[in-house]
Amino acid sequence: MYEGKFPHKRYKLTSQFVEKHLSKSETILDLGVANPFTQVLLNKGYQVKNTSGEDLDRDTSVIENDDATVVTAFEIFEHLLSPLTVLEAIKADKLVASIPMRLWFAPAYRSKNDMWDRHFHEFEDWQFDWLLEKAGWKIIARKKWTNPTKKIGIRPILRWFTPRYYIVYAERI
Repeated sequence: MYEGKFPHKRYKLTSQFVEKHLSKSETILDLGVANPFTQVLLNKGYQVKNTSGEDLDRDTSVIENDDATVVTAFEIFEHLLSPLTVLEAIKADKLVASIPMRLWFAPAYRSKNDMWDRHFHEFEDWQFDWLLEKAGWKIIARKKWTNPTKKIGIRPILRWFTPRYYIVYAERI
């Protein structure tokens, strides 16, 4: 899944953000298939179930019919053509969502091997905030962080101080 680049920093900071804003007594529907971060949350005592790889642009019934108290979406919305539809379909009153931020010095991500692993949207923080507000969510907390690499070059240097990830905790208005 990560092609030798396991996201230790991202998982650590995401986990800390979740622990700060969610109770372990809440039930979580995590958008996207089960992944290594699902296991991190389960190991910490959270009650998590994942979607099964449905095309959420075309069918939001799994979201609409779920009774979870929280929905999480970690690096999911940038893959959707219509994230507004998905955000509006959520019945839970709480949302924790993160996105990789648009990098002005890099093109949109596109895997050559996996058709699902492509970014249709490359959000700036204000764009993601606006999307959430338009879908009926109020942002309660937010955090950004960088993603430095150990490579040499201009892009790797810029990654030391340009925020790469953005996470929010929001509640339904």
